[in-house]
Amino acid sequence: MHILTIEGIPYAWLEALQEIHAHVFDGAKLPVEKLEKKEGLLCLLAVEDEALFGFKLGYPHPDGVFYSWLGGVHVTMRERGIASQLMKAQHAAIQEVGFQKVRTYGRNTRKAMLITNLKHGFDIVSTFLDEKGRHKIIFEKTFD
Repeated sequence: MHILTIEGIPYAWLEALQEIHAHVFDGAKLPVEKLEKKEGLLCLLAVEDEALFGFKLGYPHPDGVFYSWLGGVHVTMRERGIASQLMKAQHAAIQEVGFQKVRTYGRNTRKAMLITNLKHGFDIVSTFLDEKGRHKIIFEKTFD
């Protein structure tokens, strides 16, 4: 397994990314138009034998914090540390370009990701209800 780091939209991997996004997020679509609106998009892709089985997407937030937006691993490849590898690679890449802090949101329905965030040094800083009425947890991590 290796991790590809792509700045901008990963057009060569777009169809596979959309498929795994739908797999991870209960059939939800990831339209290219939504990706195109994310200025400074950073994509990390977990690939093995030319197959995509994990991803982590993020972009700079206007307040100067890097926002770790979306990520997931195919169910058949979970519990192998892939999400952690993607997270570490993302953090290394954003620190290299000067980010001091990363933020992400989580939901109680995705407990494995909440635990992964905590294991990697994130703090819970707040909560809110999103536009769909779902309870979200805000995590932040400051780099030393």
